[in-house]
Amino acid sequence: MGIVNQEAVKQFQLLMDGVDEALKKSFEVHCRKQQRLSSPMPFGDPIQNIHQGYLRETLTRFLKARDGNVQKAHKMLVDCLNWRVQNDIDNILKKPILPPNLYRAVRDSQLTGLSGYTKEGLPVIAVGVGQSTFDQASVHYYVQSHIQLNEYRDRVVLPAATKRHGRYIGTCVKVLDMTGLKLSALNQIKLLTAISTIDDLNYPEKTDTYYIVNVPYIFSACWKVVKPLLQERTRKKIQVLQGCGRDELLKIMDYASLPHFCRREGSGSSHRSENGTTENCFSLDHVFHQQVYNYINQQVASVQSVRPWKQGSFHVAFPDPDPEGKKIAKTIESEFQKFGDRKNGISNSLQNLKVSED
Repeated sequence: MGIVNQEAVKQFQLLMDGVDEALKKSFEVHCRKQQRLSSPMPFGDPIQNIHQGYLRETLTRFLKARDGNVQKAHKMLVDCLNWRVQNDIDNILKKPILPPNLYRAVRDSQLTGLSGYTKEGLPVIAVGVGQSTFDQASVHYYVQSHIQLNEYRDRVVLPAATKRHGRYIGTCVKVLDMTGLKLSALNQIKLLTAISTIDDLNYPEKTDTYYIVNVPYIFSACWKVVKPLLQERTRKKIQVLQGCGRDELLKIMDYASLPHFCRREGSGSSHRSENGTTENCFSLDHVFHQQVYNYINQQVASVQSVRPWKQGSFHVAFPDPDPEGKKIAKTIESEFQKFGDRKNGISNSLQNLKVSED
């Protein structure tokens, strides 16, 4: 659903006026002056809320996610607010992943980062799908890290882009690198489904377009089966590009904003630039992750005088995926297993071959 009826937005707003005060606190705009530290924040003071002053745009996002149905959109938003309150999401950026070497291990095995901006000012989020192993920490750390990056995007990156361009910017584009995608990815299907469900239910309509690049055969085989299962709204957002996608992506962004794995053919997620790791937006040494890391540390410093922070993962309740999400996850799992069976069958056949001697 591309255009939302403004009457529906008004009805939605009236319904939201009646929610509990605890939920309103997480939803309504409230700014906090941050403690001034020796290192300035990368983008100024954050606004800790969902709509950041853009109520109409936020209600429109939830309406789009429920095809314009006001009652369903209202339930979705109330469920989202309950999830935020019950899991203390408003304070998740004050809860670091410690010790630092564990945080680095999470970053090295959950590949995502900000590579730049499109010509229209939308953040470009790069995701190393094929080479993310999720094997250096418990699932709770990976979920915590993912939500922290979502919150940093919404509280810091998008407001800064809005201010810079003088107009509302509330979405991003994502470039998904499939380099290195293997059958072993099947081991992470439950974690990936949980993360995807959290995004679908609590951060709806935050991505304009998904560009998929460096596609191996195993993805192509799965995509043919999964694509018909997706809602039309979702299908329209996904573009599978040829090769590293450089030429197509340069139509919407400058070369400097291209993710490192799109800059030349064969430049997958693990390749480094001539300048080391600084152009690799997955690296903790990249400027984006340094800003996120410093920002979280500043948030922690502002509350440590009240109570010391204890190490340990931040447990977030995993919402149940909707029927469509469950069906897609099962289909992907089934296709991966079929591919594995075919691969094993070919391997066994080759092992059984005998060369006859005349």
